[in-house]
Amino acid sequence: MGAPRLTRRQFALLAASGVVAGPALAQDRPPPAIIAEGGAAEDRIEDTRSALDLAINQGCDFIQVNLVPTREGSLVARRDTEISASTNVAARPDFADRKTSKTVGGATVEGWFAEDFSLAELQTLFCREARPELRPQNVRYDGKEGVLTLPQVLQLARDGCIRTGRIVGVCARLMRVGDFESQGVDVVGRLASELSTEGYVAAAAAIWMQASEPEALRTFGTLSRVRRMLILDAGAEGAAQMTSSAGLGDIRGYAEAIGADQDLLIDPAAATFPATTTLAIDARGAGLGVFSRTARGENAFLPATLRQGDHRSKSYPAQRGDVDKLLLALFSEGLDGVATDLPANAVRARGAALDALRRVKPKIS
Repeated sequence: MGAPRLTRRQFALLAASGVVAGPALAQDRPPPAIIAEGGAAEDRIEDTRSALDLAINQGCDFIQVNLVPTREGSLVARRDTEISASTNVAARPDFADRKTSKTVGGATVEGWFAEDFSLAELQTLFCREARPELRPQNVRYDGKEGVLTLPQVLQLARDGCIRTGRIVGVCARLMRVGDFESQGVDVVGRLASELSTEGYVAAAAAIWMQASEPEALRTFGTLSRVRRMLILDAGAEGAAQMTSSAGLGDIRGYAEAIGADQDLLIDPAAATFPATTTLAIDARGAGLGVFSRTARGENAFLPATLRQGDHRSKSYPAQRGDVDKLLLALFSEGLDGVATDLPANAVRARGAALDALRRVKPKIS
């Protein structure tokens, strides 16, 4: 499959919104990075060795994992701390007594939680597709791979550098830092320590520490020189204040970049796509790098104008929409990088956006 082509209408929309000649596509800057969130997670089970390796082979610049602690504090790659959907733990009679209820984000959640298991116990489990209703194609990989530790993820990236001849970095996101700290688990300190042990000690290292809690980023900054990225959720309390001029200036005091929901960068309610917001420009003005998260192919995760198929169908949320158009818009907006679970599509979209800039630049100079 070739690179997605820019139709005249798409190019006109991009040009009208001012994104075709955006700063991230300027000739004197490196091309925007591709962050493979969970790896190539539409082709393999997310956070597994095969998903991360495939993403590297497809051309991503960073592999991204969420990190949660084990009982002794080791960090493992899981989308969330409740692991019954993403592993076979519920089918293990020897772990039946570990099922419990906890308060997560203000809601009661029942299941099995990573922090109640030792690392040795977790490494006896096998990964499963956590969203079989959205990704039935991945169910055939259930039970074939184990849970990865942070050092294993870092080694996968280093092996990828050797295999491909490219720099491949890691985005390491800490989940629910406040909840763990209230339990006496110092996940921030553990991350800084593990990165230092693995040789990631400089701001120039190919790694980003990610968190949605400002205090976690502040604390991490006292322990490590590794770059920090604040994750901004569109629906989170305080998002409007954080994305204001004053809020962005405050963020610059404890982070080098933001990773913003795509709904904060492109107006999802606009009648015409793409209708960009001013967040990328405002954040750059505050001295912050700007990354988007997370472009996914299913209708459930796409703006309404990009969804495809019969909306009356039960499978409509899982049906594939025009994610290539979204990726093209994001790469053309002036970002430092785009997170996606479709790294191969992202490579093609980035190439198309860069080609469009090269074609139009002589006409606008």
